Amino acid sequence: MAETRDPAEAAGPASPDTLLADTVVASTGDRPNRQRDEPQGVAGALRELVPLVLSALVLAIVIKSFLIQAFFIPSGSMEPTLRPGDRILVCRVCKVFSDPTYGDVVVFSDPHPAPHEDRGIVGGFAHWLGEGIGIARPADDDFIKRVIALGGDTWELRRGVLFVNGARVREPYLAPERDSRDFGPETVPKGMLFVLGDNRMHSGDSRFPPPGGLGYVPEDKVIGEAFVIAWPLGRIGGVD
Repeated sequence: MAETRDPAEAAGPASPDTLLADTVVASTGDRPNRQRDEPQGVAGALRELVPLVLSALVLAIVIKSFLIQAFFIPSGSMEPTLRPGDRILVCRVCKVFSDPTYGDVVVFSDPHPAPHEDRGIVGGFAHWLGEGIGIARPADDDFIKRVIALGGDTWELRRGVLFVNGARVREPYLAPERDSRDFGPETVPKGMLFVLGDNRMHSGDSRFPPPGGLGYVPEDKVIGEAFVIAWPLGRIGGVD
C-alpha cells in the first residue's frame, strides 16, 4: 500500500496480493496393470510453484504500474473528504483517456524532488522491481490534493472564498474550520495545475512555495485520480 503525504509526511509501501494455489490429489485404481503415481517431491512442487509466483508478481506489477494503485492517507490535509488511515484506489489508466480537470482529487509525485541516488542499471532495475511489488519506497514522495485551476486560469482567494477566472467557486467539500486568508490573484502557468487541500488550514499546497508547500504541479507529475475509498469498511465509497 503506497502512501500519500503532505510535504512533511512519508510514503509507505503497497500491500502484496495473496496467491492461492490449487492442490492436485492423485488417486489409485484397482486394476493390476495401472501404475501408481509417485509423489513429486520438493523439486516437482517448486517447478510448479515458481512459474505461478512469477506470473503473479508480473501481473501485480502491471496492474500497479499501469491500471490501479492503492495508497494510504497519513495526514488530515484532505479532511473531511479523506481521513488519516483511509486506503484509496487510484486510477492510473484514466490519465491516458482524459486530462485532470476541476474538482478531481489526484495523486501526484513530488513536483520538486531531491536528486536521485545513482543506482546503476542493475540497482535501478532491482529498485523498480521492489517498488512494483511494494517492498521498496518510491524514489519520489507522493501527494494528494484537489485540482482547483488549470494552466491559463487566474485564481484568487478572498478571505478564504475561491474565485477562478473571476467567478466564485462553490466548495461543499471544505473542512468546517475555514481559512479566511487572502491569496492571489495569480495565473497558472501553461502545463501546470493549481491544487489545494480540502482542509485549507492544515494543507501545504499550491498556495505556498516549497518547502512549506508544493507550488504549481506539472501535469506530467500526476499519477492518477482517486476514485474510491477501499478501507476501512465504514468508509467504503466514492471520492467526490
